[in-house]
Amino acid sequence: MKPILLQGHERSITQIKYNREGDLIFSVAKDTVANVWYSVNGERLGTYNGHTGALWCVDCDWDTKNVLTGSADNSCRLWDCETGKQLAMLNTSSAVRTCGFDFSGNIIMFSTDKQMGYQCFLNYFDLRDPQQIEDNQPYLTVPCAESKITSAVWGPLGEFVIAGHENGEINQFSAKSGEVLKKVKEHNKQINDIQTSVDLTMVITASKDCSSKVVMGGGQEAMEVTTTSTRIGKFEARFFHAAYEEEFGRVKGHFGPINCVAFHPDGKSYSSGGEDGYTRIHHFDPQYFDFELEA
Repeated sequence: MKPILLQGHERSITQIKYNREGDLIFSVAKDTVANVWYSVNGERLGTYNGHTGALWCVDCDWDTKNVLTGSADNSCRLWDCETGKQLAMLNTSSAVRTCGFDFSGNIIMFSTDKQMGYQCFLNYFDLRDPQQIEDNQPYLTVPCAESKITSAVWGPLGEFVIAGHENGEINQFSAKSGEVLKKVKEHNKQINDIQTSVDLTMVITASKDCSSKVVMGGGQEAMEVTTTSTRIGKFEARFFHAAYEEEFGRVKGHFGPINCVAFHPDGKSYSSGGEDGYTRIHHFDPQYFDFELEA
């Protein structure tokens, strides 16, 4: 497949998100800018400027009105999607690693890193209560003393958050009480990413223990890239059958490890962001289909 190359970041990509309709892509990187693009042709629509540190996460609400970003500058910021105006800034004691809107778009969650003497917290804010935003006081704060959260997504109807941890655990945190509803240990190393199926009945995890489900971004640690050729490094997206767990194709193109992948809501294209600082949009158009099929 012939990719569309998006060049709008100066450092490696950390996360990519589609909006619900799939016409927009939001990308953040280890630079200080969040970008928004047309998914059909890769045209950049604008940027969200204001952060002073690396950006780790981004999300868009259900009706594409607001955008949420989390950064190493110890802040989580809310933006007007259309104008790029900053609507709110929530200050934290450490870097914001994950963030997201619930189904309604009224509740946001974000987690902070365990660093500089501060432990990891999972915070919930209700955007319908201006006082919470003004006072920078979440309605619920959940401490995560054992292992910090490295990735998180909302569950169905905003009832809970599914979080992946540095130690490989996956927890369900209630959005009302903060209680751990379920806990499993599916990985033995850090969980780098969690994504949900379209109907929110399943989640997909990707871990540093080299295991994943359905689609996996390949490559080794970034520090080893300069001494490795692209052929040996395997900087490619790998496709697996969800039921049979068999690999059926690979897509190459990045010049370094792939940090994140995201599928268009209609399933007809996907985007990948790499350590090389590029975002690539791959449309599943038969005339450009060039999967490297496994023998």
